Amino acid sequence: MPEESQQSPSLQRADARNPWLFDTHELSRRPGSSLPLRRELPVETALGVPDVVEVPSGSTVTVDLLLESVVEGVLVSGTASARTEGQCSRCLDPVSGDVEVSVTELFAYPESTTEETTEEDEVSRIVDDWIDLEPMVRDAVVLALPLAPLCSEDCEGLCSVCGVKWADLEPGHGHETIDPRWAALVQRLEDTPGGDTADGSDR
Repeated sequence: MPEESQQSPSLQRADARNPWLFDTHELSRRPGSSLPLRRELPVETALGVPDVVEVPSGSTVTVDLLLESVVEGVLVSGTASARTEGQCSRCLDPVSGDVEVSVTELFAYPESTTEETTEEDEVSRIVDDWIDLEPMVRDAVVLALPLAPLCSEDCEGLCSVCGVKWADLEPGHGHETIDPRWAALVQRLEDTPGGDTADGSDR
């Protein structure tokens, strides 16, 4: 069987030079050893909620990390930051901003006590000597995005009747409303030839 078909998915991605992967051979396995890592990582699939706020596809996430060897694996800590795009939750204008989040994750060595005593989804693993930074960074960034982004803290939003931004309306803007209990009577009077107007005067 050709050697390439025997490679695990992680090694196949590493061969493709996936920038989200880190080769732990660059870091000594001796506990206490450390290595700084700063990378601009591409975002292929947008992170966040479409039409609300997201780190858009085609942008980058900047990670500034410290990788440390510990007995059970490699401890990764530092920050991840990115530009965000979305729309104001009140007036729906486009908004942009920045998100920065702290990350800390232990990647367990194969056959370590941590790896053997935890469920697969409870701890990250080192697979074929590679660390995949993407799940850690993606989850942290998405959780840090605002649930209701605003163009400004004092944004007044839209007029509930005409849908125009309050910031663009004249002072005192309003809409005359009729008590629904009288609306049918007013309409009937207006539709009656020679009838009285709503104020009781002759037309």
